[in-house]
Amino acid sequence: MARYIEVVGAVIVRNGLAFCAKRAPHGRLAGLWEFPGGKVEAGEDEAIALAREIEEELQCGVAVGEKVTATVHEYDFGVVRLTTFFCELIDDDPIVAEHADGLWAGPDQLASLTWAPADLPAVELVISRLAGATRG
Repeated sequence: MARYIEVVGAVIVRNGLAFCAKRAPHGRLAGLWEFPGGKVEAGEDEAIALAREIEEELQCGVAVGEKVTATVHEYDFGVVRLTTFFCELIDDDPIVAEHADGLWAGPDQLASLTWAPADLPAVELVISRLAGATRG
């Protein structure tokens, strides 16, 4: 039976751009882009898990807002259920420490990155939301 992994991701938006992170060159999904986040501990609330993971990974605080989407993707290492949320920075800027790179990207750049498969449905929704916001 496949291993089931509950994960949350932060779509941090500022000035019409979303923050995305490139996975480190070692380990699973190396070099692919993702919305930063991490695993939900047993019994942990998704929003609390996401705020904790962002603090750990990016050394900044976020206010977790509206859910973007939840997707399930089967990888060779297990089945990942990824729930993404729009987030707002509440202190400091993200510091890329655990990832290979990080960037603030608008709709066109988001579309051009090579994403982890589980993130793709959220990416499409975020592009649509950001593109709509820039049009008016």
